[in-house]
Amino acid sequence: MSHHWGYGKHNGPENWHEDFPIANGDRQSPVDIDTGTAQHDPALQPLLISYDKAVSKNIVNNGHSFNVEFDDSQDCAETLHACVIILVLKDGPLSGSYRLIQFHFHWGSSDGQGSEHTVNKKKYAAELHLVHWNTKYGDFGKAVQQPDGLAVLGIFLKIGPASEGLQKILEALHSIKTKGKRAAFANFDPCCLLPGNLDYWTYPGSLTTPPLLECVTWIVLKEPITVSSEQMSHFRTLNFNAEGEPEELMVDNWRPTQPLKNRKIKASFK
Repeated sequence: MSHHWGYGKHNGPENWHEDFPIANGDRQSPVDIDTGTAQHDPALQPLLISYDKAVSKNIVNNGHSFNVEFDDSQDCAETLHACVIILVLKDGPLSGSYRLIQFHFHWGSSDGQGSEHTVNKKKYAAELHLVHWNTKYGDFGKAVQQPDGLAVLGIFLKIGPASEGLQKILEALHSIKTKGKRAAFANFDPCCLLPGNLDYWTYPGSLTTPPLLECVTWIVLKEPITVSSEQMSHFRTLNFNAEGEPEELMVDNWRPTQPLKNRKIKASFK
């Protein structure tokens, strides 16, 4: 089932419910993280993130953002004799192991307006989402049908010193300027995008893009990483449109915050 959705006036988030009624569901994302009501849960374990043998494959402009894709196949795991410890996110609020399949970013038309989650209603320059699926379901397609199928690690980007980790990504963007463009992107270690402190907030939520499935355990890191204004300007050189179509700059590709309803946001820290 293919729907033409985007971030414009006629196909943007306020219209998504027409094709995806779950947009009005009980565990939609993103949300505002109110630090006054988020509760410290002493039972939350520290995150264990192991990207030691991450096998990045491609970088792709999908017309909504760009994805850096990873080899998450069983063949890959067996070849590296790593089984489920490759590309894994586990512990924290999770039980079991989750394997990285891709990461992408959301950003604004200006430096302070790009994150999806907010903290006390404050937006950051951009937000990185590292998407992992629960290995007990066998593959990503089956995992997204389950309430505990995905774990998405959200990391805020704030304006500050340039990020060395981002530089390799930014240098590849010229080759995927328009929708549908794809380029090889090997030997990228996503560890370079993690902040030093892995304290986090967590809550049950959804994909923030259609089909908006309510299958995500969100883990949003408290500490942002920094990005320079010049680096942010590279994100805004991409296009939503395909080659040959009227140019539409890829900016403001974020969904507004959704009602928390009966959910609780828990914190791993006091």
